[in-house]
Amino acid sequence: MLKTMQKHGMTLAIFAAVLTGLTALVNQLTKTTIDEQAAKQQKALFDQVIPSDFYDNNLQESCFVVQAPQLGKGNHRVFIARKGDKATGAVMEATAPDGYSGAIQLLVGTDFSGTVLGTRVTEHHETPGLGDKIEVRLSDWILHFAGKIIHGEDDAAFAVKKDGGEFDQFTGATITPRAVVNAVKRAGLYAETLPSQLNQLQACEE
Repeated sequence: MLKTMQKHGMTLAIFAAVLTGLTALVNQLTKTTIDEQAAKQQKALFDQVIPSDFYDNNLQESCFVVQAPQLGKGNHRVFIARKGDKATGAVMEATAPDGYSGAIQLLVGTDFSGTVLGTRVTEHHETPGLGDKIEVRLSDWILHFAGKIIHGEDDAAFAVKKDGGEFDQFTGATITPRAVVNAVKRAGLYAETLPSQLNQLQACEE
């Protein structure tokens, strides 16, 4: 009986070791492909918020981690666009903390003088049929940020129409677009401060 148990135990141990090895091998073989697909998706998203002729560096490799209240709580990634030796703008991860159903995650592209180049929502929990119109697949509302200029912190026009600004709100939903407009404005104003601190920014970890 003892020998039988030992035999079965050894068989199970060998099986577990082989299975672990196969899992590690599959993970190693697929990791490169997964990383490549993630990089392609990120590049495609970047192309939606900053024109490709606006920079000639590898934007994904020009990544920095910042803690800036204007972008939201915690760490946010900022990608600096350059053309030749000149920094021309930034793509920033930003958070609108005051969406109707919680925080809204954004990607905002701007130059350093207050012009928004593009904006996309990357994550949200807004109400279907109302607040979810911030998604480009459901509405062109988010596209209206491109080319808009933020004329300083007191720019009353950079707001939803209900607050006296130029951006439409949604029928039956003002909180969501207001949160996005305000977050984009804060991100654009923060971008104006970036040129003076480029040498102090902390690079993203590999």
